[in-house]
Amino acid sequence: MNEKTINKIGWVASIITLSMYTSYLDQIRLNISGQKGSILVPVITTFSGIAWTSYALLKKKKDWPIVACNIPAILFGIITTITAII
Repeated sequence: MNEKTINKIGWVASIITLSMYTSYLDQIRLNISGQKGSILVPVITTFSGIAWTSYALLKKKKDWPIVACNIPAILFGIITTITAII
């Protein structure tokens, strides 16, 4: 497979992953309205996002699709954890 096709697959996968992480918006809404959820999944999501973003940025050739889809994981994971605690 050529590099252009592989790159397109990476961006499609990133869009799918972003869709998954936006589901945290609903959990944040529920947490704020008093229906607290577990903090385990958002905490793990945050650490996973940090690990994958670090990996992608530390590579010799930066892997921008991985960075793009994991920054929201970090942000939404932190926000969801905080709203589940308070």
